[in-house]
Amino acid sequence: MTPKQKTEDIFWQACLGKDPAFDGQFVLAVRTTGIYCRPSCPARTPRRENVRFFRLPQLAKAAGFRPCKRCQPDEAHPVDPQLELIADVCRFLDAHYQQAITLAKLGKHFHTSPNHLQRLFKAYTGISPAGYLLARRMGTLRAALEKGSAVSQAIYEAGFTSPSRVYERADSMLGMTPAAYRRQGSGERIYYTITDCPLGKLLVAHTERGVCAVRLGDREDELEQTLQDEFRSATLLRDDTHSTWVQTLLAYLESSLPHPDLPLDVRGSAFQMRVWQALQRIPPSETRTYAQVAEDIGSPSAVRAVANACAANPAALVIPCHRVVRSDGGLGGYRWGIERKQKLLEHEQTKGFSC
Repeated sequence: MTPKQKTEDIFWQACLGKDPAFDGQFVLAVRTTGIYCRPSCPARTPRRENVRFFRLPQLAKAAGFRPCKRCQPDEAHPVDPQLELIADVCRFLDAHYQQAITLAKLGKHFHTSPNHLQRLFKAYTGISPAGYLLARRMGTLRAALEKGSAVSQAIYEAGFTSPSRVYERADSMLGMTPAAYRRQGSGERIYYTITDCPLGKLLVAHTERGVCAVRLGDREDELEQTLQDEFRSATLLRDDTHSTWVQTLLAYLESSLPHPDLPLDVRGSAFQMRVWQALQRIPPSETRTYAQVAEDIGSPSAVRAVANACAANPAALVIPCHRVVRSDGGLGGYRWGIERKQKLLEHEQTKGFSC
């Protein structure tokens, strides 16, 4: 177990115990709800695979999560003096994100060596001050685009000095160009249904062109919320008549079809689309490693980016990201829960779900 895994295991045990002694040491962010909380938050404990840990609320916010209104995690003050310094640096970057902030300027402002500040910041947050500043600017850009601001105006208000820098990073940070991000879902009519399946709850959403989302989960309200968050500008219409596409997915899960071959209407970056197409080429009952997928798409050094593309897969089952495993044979992660990934792999080997 790595030091990071040991730390996260301690954090998880603190969450299970709702331990207030850990308030101010970290926050937990829940992927399915988009919310981050104190360890002691009285809300229902989420599934472990849906949780990310951040040492500071600012880091969770920069990653796109919202503070819990119940436990108000932003008001928890760090108990570690060094962590308090990092929190002050984050607050400074938040207040001056539109300015050119150098490491030397940060060191001078906080009366410390720039190199020491860089090492300390990265040790606590996992990213550099420059990385945090970029994430802060990208978050501001996303919010402006979602509100319908003009692309050029949103870029400059987010603190970028030129559109070219944004477009260079748009593929990895936004998943598409700023213009495409601004209009995603706009004017679209999306029909969806939620039904029971052998893996819990199954959400299937589609446009007139094809399936745009397939989600697995435990609760209808959480599945609906993630769909609304992704397609904020679209008109969502519930339709429980069980279209042919829904019936096809259920038949696959009930073993009467080998694999759901359905038309897709999914949005992603050029890189993500290449990864998702490669996943669809993996035969049922077989697996590939993240490294093998990277080789398949002609980007052997992009193993981490392949893993991120798998995590961003919008259409479970149809795009079979569950067939990608770690090089050491471990299952790796799965957006809809590692237990579901295990069951899906067993299902494709045996053509049936065990009770």
